[in-house]
Amino acid sequence: MNALLPKILHVAPVNAPYLCCLVCSVFKKTSSNGKVTVYMEKRDFIDHLDHVDLVDGVVYVDPAYIKGRKVYVSLTCAFRYGRDDMEVIGIPFRRDIHVTHRQLYPPCQGPPATAATASSLQERLLHKLGSTAYAFSFSMPQNLPCSVTMQPAPCDKGKSCGVDFEVKAFCCEKLDEDIKKKHSVSLLIRKVQFAPEKPGVIPSGVANVDSEVTMNASLDKEVYYHGQPIKVNVNIQNGSSKHVKKIRLTVDQISDVVLYCQDKYTKVVCNLEPADVVGPKSSLSQVYSLTPLLANNREKHGIALDGKLKHEDTNLASTTL
Repeated sequence: MNALLPKILHVAPVNAPYLCCLVCSVFKKTSSNGKVTVYMEKRDFIDHLDHVDLVDGVVYVDPAYIKGRKVYVSLTCAFRYGRDDMEVIGIPFRRDIHVTHRQLYPPCQGPPATAATASSLQERLLHKLGSTAYAFSFSMPQNLPCSVTMQPAPCDKGKSCGVDFEVKAFCCEKLDEDIKKKHSVSLLIRKVQFAPEKPGVIPSGVANVDSEVTMNASLDKEVYYHGQPIKVNVNIQNGSSKHVKKIRLTVDQISDVVLYCQDKYTKVVCNLEPADVVGPKSSLSQVYSLTPLLANNREKHGIALDGKLKHEDTNLASTTL
């Protein structure tokens, strides 16, 4: 069960002229048997193109539950490419792209977070939870894809297809043991990419409809954020003796799926058909506005969405580099 735990406070001394209180929200999830708990400060981790945010947190284990076993935490990036109800002979439509395990107890050589490298939040949690709380951190490889969810059809059941990231904590004697779900705790996280808005090359293009009709189109900038209108400057030169009666503008979403083979899927997520007509031997110069929104595409099966957590809403998938 996910919960926000705002219980970490900074309070000034009582004899100070005023009190100063800082509340930090912590994501907490506990295993079904109540023995293992994961605490994390955030669940969205940003790919800044030159580095990815460190994935860190704290695992707490009931002291009586360890009983000589080892405590592990793992970070997994997986690609799900089929529904649960389509699985045959126990083979899931899921492939792990990246898996990293970290042994937290007993301590072993490796890069787990220590008192010297732990964040201030981790240090407070370690102090609060006691000796069976263990800090962890993962450096996420930069070549991993971002979190993506494919919009399911209304009749689809189970987990959606796409790319997801998961932090999992558990106790066992050997890593190859079959860990029962109630004895472990898994927390979904997201990898997102940040694109700073800065001046760049303005996208533009030229098309010759035929030998006498030429169309130029350009955008007003290179990067758009969710909900921002895309302004398209269209210029049509009609040198023919006929009318140009139909103009259509679309925003296409192109998804590259690379697993056993490389596939491309193109979906129209926004379109506009203005009523403008370009007469013979004349021209048209017009700026059109298109705003692609998930709200207008909820019935389209196979649209790529930004990864989402539980039942939170999301957006059309962002372009990634």
